[in-house]
Amino acid sequence: MAQRVESALEAAVARAETPNAPPLLSAAVRHAVFSGGARVRPQLCLAIAQACGDDEPGLSDAAAVAIEFLHCASLAHDDLPCFDDAATRRGRPSVHALYGAPLAVLAGDALIVMAFDTLANAGQTAPLRLPALLSTITRGVGMPAGIVAGQAWESEPSAPVEVYHQAKTGALFVAATMSGAIAAGADPSPWRALGERLGAAYQVADDLADAVLTEADLGKPTGRDEALHRPSLVRDLGLKGAYNRLQSLVGEAVDSIPSCAGARELRELVRMQATRLAPKQLARSAA
Repeated sequence: MAQRVESALEAAVARAETPNAPPLLSAAVRHAVFSGGARVRPQLCLAIAQACGDDEPGLSDAAAVAIEFLHCASLAHDDLPCFDDAATRRGRPSVHALYGAPLAVLAGDALIVMAFDTLANAGQTAPLRLPALLSTITRGVGMPAGIVAGQAWESEPSAPVEVYHQAKTGALFVAATMSGAIAAGADPSPWRALGERLGAAYQVADDLADAVLTEADLGKPTGRDEALHRPSLVRDLGLKGAYNRLQSLVGEAVDSIPSCAGARELRELVRMQATRLAPKQLARSAA
């Protein structure tokens, strides 16, 4: 699954790297995409497509690529000086630290356009599925409750923590789970709960990591929630309460997986990700 994701991403990026493309922009886009991410969202999208039959693998690949491009774009923008002002991401220089803020903005913008261009090209093989895919993914990204809205909540005087978390992180997980089903021609509605629970779990884990881990542990600056006065379940529930909430959400995610041919593999994928979400440092701090 991981190799399938990387191959699809490489092919999609390569299509945009023509001799006429600005070289620094091409380099910034490549840096944003191939920076050591876990590829959780695209792998989840493909795993669900496979569980639903995956009769149009080209479309499933395109959905997975689009979701990862949009995620990478959001990180390039999130790290900018006007937001988190993060010099590192995944233990490497962030896009703006390496290429400057203007190219980081443009690389994020380019990835957003590339995401939908990838979908449009692949959708020609199954045009009746394309409108639902586009609608599902755009809802996960834009207004009123996608990742753009999640970023915008950080500019408000206050934000309801659950609403903020669902937009900032949960929305793209919902898009990933539902898009996998749509790309395979299946009903996406049974897969919404999995995306919601996993997205919530990832955001709680992020709150915990920001509060407990060091920059060396995490590969990016920590302590930003407190410094920037952002909504955080650690602040609301304490370390132990937030950690218990994380464990509960992971269990709910596993339980939400509908009956299907690949249910066992999906449960294992979720459990594996849960182990990665809750490293020993978090468990010790919560205890």
